[in-house]
Amino acid sequence: MSESKKNGVLVQAGILAAASMIVRIIGLLYRAPLTAIIGDEGNGYYGTAYNIYTIILMVSSYSMPSAISKLMAQKIAVGEYKNAQRIFHCALFYGLGVGIIGSALLWFGAGLLVPAVAVCVLRVFAPIIFLFGILGALRGYFQAQGSMVQTSLSQILEQLANAAVSIGAAWLLMHMAAGADTTRKAQLGAMGSALGTGAGVLSAMLLMYYFYLRFRPVMRENIESDCSQKRDSWASAMKATIFVITPFMLSGFILNLTTSLNQTIFYKIMIGEGFMKETAATTVYGIFSNKAVVISNIPISIATAVSSAIIPGISASYARGDIEDTRRRVSNASKVTAVITIPAFVGLAVLAKQVTMIMFPQMESLELAGRLLSMLSITVVLYSISTITNAALQSIGKMNMPLVSAGIALAVQTIVLVLLLRYTSFGIYALVIVSIVYSAMIFVCNEFFLKKYLGIRRDVRTMYSGPLGCSIVMGIAAIVVSDGLAVLLPKTGMRLYFQNFIATCAALVVAVVVYGFLLVRTHVMSKEDLLALPKGGKIVRVMERLHWFG
Repeated sequence: MSESKKNGVLVQAGILAAASMIVRIIGLLYRAPLTAIIGDEGNGYYGTAYNIYTIILMVSSYSMPSAISKLMAQKIAVGEYKNAQRIFHCALFYGLGVGIIGSALLWFGAGLLVPAVAVCVLRVFAPIIFLFGILGALRGYFQAQGSMVQTSLSQILEQLANAAVSIGAAWLLMHMAAGADTTRKAQLGAMGSALGTGAGVLSAMLLMYYFYLRFRPVMRENIESDCSQKRDSWASAMKATIFVITPFMLSGFILNLTTSLNQTIFYKIMIGEGFMKETAATTVYGIFSNKAVVISNIPISIATAVSSAIIPGISASYARGDIEDTRRRVSNASKVTAVITIPAFVGLAVLAKQVTMIMFPQMESLELAGRLLSMLSITVVLYSISTITNAALQSIGKMNMPLVSAGIALAVQTIVLVLLLRYTSFGIYALVIVSIVYSAMIFVCNEFFLKKYLGIRRDVRTMYSGPLGCSIVMGIAAIVVSDGLAVLLPKTGMRLYFQNFIATCAALVVAVVVYGFLLVRTHVMSKEDLLALPKGGKIVRVMERLHWFG
């Protein structure tokens, strides 16, 4: 693979990863005031409904961008622009159809899918499924062209609209029900937050449609220049679309089925068998799903972005029969992901309470949320690498292998969860344990399949051992800075929140510097590796001025 192509793929991955980070940061920033408005009880109702909504979304259209980009990229790689456009139209038709079915299922089946207290919240999510079908098709269309800019901008707009409407609608609905009981106000607050999700998806869909209208003349020129003799019929194009979308969809479905299945098992055993009251169980589950899981998903979003960016390139390389280029693309994406997520795991493990307090400063649940996040942090690495390997297997046509991995992991973790909840007093910590078990099982199975079908052999030192060693030293430095400032800052008379904010930010800055220095001094990352990254030239110039390369 040429350096320009390699850099191009990494730049597009970097664009989407940067957008994903911005989206996550916006999400965390608005979650803090939103949680303050609707409380942990309202958070619990929202999380319960959101998990079911996500499952239906996965079944219907969430995986469409990746699936469509894979199919269209294969056609574009061999100059079949007319067939690529036909794939897009088939995918759009598919998204509209399953969107209608999914929306109807959420609305009419809400009473069967969630506890009674969360039914009204789930029904607010129903129309969003239909909108996302259109949005998913449009995002996949541009990703197939090798451009992540449109998807990135739509994601940022989606989250901004989500944040603004969620906070505004939650406050307004709860203000209007000022005289209602606590449960009803929590329900209305959760409904307001769900309205924000819908506003975000609608805004993103309209922006993507605008981009599509602007790009149509270019695609029309490509179609007119198409000299290929191969023409796919509508039936064959629809068949190919369904056959590719379905494995993508089922992989995402099983992942989110795990979340909802664990939620259902937790409620059935904890509430049904009298271990906890309904309100208490919903509240602690809300702390787990809407605080610990939300924070841990921030670095995982980078892997999701990288996987979306590499799918078209891997699919095109494999379609051309260039196996060596395919291996290089997968290995590069995996290494970049590991180098980023391993220090994220260590950082969250050692600074879990401090980070949680910045995002969710509710003191009554801070200790629990911090412990859950610290335990959950290892899944950042396992899920992130698995996301890349999932994308790689799907891109080379082995789309059923991620399903096998997810199926094995689901069976094992479900048995473990039932045993832990019934025969131990772990309670909410059982969900953390099975999250680790599930992500570890997928990680191991995917690595086996990747070695089998692509012959990839990992360099354990550069991919895992080196970054982990650097991260451990980084973690120690972060703890020293954080604890040292925690002793000094109270003397300033600042509020506890700002003391923690300053200490944590300082610890994170030191952590980044120490980790970057160790990466290059231990030769885990070479100058060439850094230059291949987005803005790598600027990073190298700064390091050279600091004489880090020795």
